[in-house]
Amino acid sequence: MTLIRTERRGAIELWTLDRPDRLNALPDLEDGEAFAAACERVNADLSVRCVVLTGAGRAFSAGGDLKAMRERRDLFEGSGAEIRERYRRVVHRIVRSLYGLEVPLVSAVNGPAMGLGCDIAGLGDIRIASETASFGVPFLKLGILPGDGGAWLMPRNVGYARAAEMLFTSRVLDAQTAMEWGLVSRVVAPERLMDEAMAIAGDIAAQAPHALRMTKALLRQGRDATFDQILEMTAAMQALAHLTEDHLEGVSASLEKRRGTFEGR
Repeated sequence: MTLIRTERRGAIELWTLDRPDRLNALPDLEDGEAFAAACERVNADLSVRCVVLTGAGRAFSAGGDLKAMRERRDLFEGSGAEIRERYRRVVHRIVRSLYGLEVPLVSAVNGPAMGLGCDIAGLGDIRIASETASFGVPFLKLGILPGDGGAWLMPRNVGYARAAEMLFTSRVLDAQTAMEWGLVSRVVAPERLMDEAMAIAGDIAAQAPHALRMTKALLRQGRDATFDQILEMTAAMQALAHLTEDHLEGVSASLEKRRGTFEGR
């Protein structure tokens, strides 16, 4: 079964993890390719300005398939070297692809987000949760470690001490605690989740697309670059932005007290 069900809504793409019978468990061996293809397609299409990611059914994603782990099959089959290579080709391809998505990603977490599912949700630039959502990275509880880059990502989302608490204790956070810790920015009633996510995405999609993608790139680079490096990148990108037709449209719209209409030129 195809993992990602896609739906186009104007300049927004809605991606739904679509294995509800397995609580959207991942990854199957083909999932790295599925995420890579979806992200590459969006990166190449300037008419897409935002992606919303959610899960089908009652879970966002339960993470790894425990039965496959116990039976040492699929991703977990073979020697240590073979398992390592599958992590690189499948798990790491998923998170690298999402991290490299050039348009803003809104994670709409509709239910439990565990393990890799939690870290995939955490790769969203903006993360909102249903009141029924929960978050956990219980790798140590299973006798393994965060093999998806979560040890890098989680401290950047919630801070070192809280990331350590989540990882070292396998504690699961409810939606309200996740908001208090900064893992999500807002919590809404289940029936309001997708309306809220699409409203945020709509506000994002109304922005000038070139400037939008460059601003996301600056935010990503800003996690590790020095202030001087970011200033140099900003100067180069700003020069490009000033030469776009969208910039002139934005200035004219502001002076005329109307909403700008941006066409990616």
